[in-house]
Amino acid sequence: MKLDEAAKKKLVAEAYEAQKMAYVPYSNFCVGAALLAKNGKIYRGCNIENAAFSPTNCGERTAFFKAVSEGVTEFEAIAVVGNKKGEKGEFCSPCGVCRQVMAEFCDPDEFKVVLGAGEETAVYSLKELLPLGFTKKDLDSE
Repeated sequence: MKLDEAAKKKLVAEAYEAQKMAYVPYSNFCVGAALLAKNGKIYRGCNIENAAFSPTNCGERTAFFKAVSEGVTEFEAIAVVGNKKGEKGEFCSPCGVCRQVMAEFCDPDEFKVVLGAGEETAVYSLKELLPLGFTKKDLDSE
């Protein structure tokens, strides 16, 4: 699927659907993500909080882990939306841990991150969001 305007809107709409499932009893900040695999399938993810805080999982990682757990490891783009319950919200950019997970599976120059806020979108390459990222290439000993 080419990431044209219609594809961006569909991906953001899927992220909003995922956001409805967020489990956020502590922050009330709901994140939804829609991950587009190269095979055309979309994997949804939401944030899932935990009273101990560190076991909390972001929506982006939930989407990646769902896909990887089904054997899918090649991706084109992800849409991310986030806001407090009942608020419109602004662009919600992935945290550093999520960016690092993206770098594990995606080409930083090619993978696109679509941020959505209502009808507005902004698109970044992973490299723009994670310059000088640490990847498996850095572990090559050759």
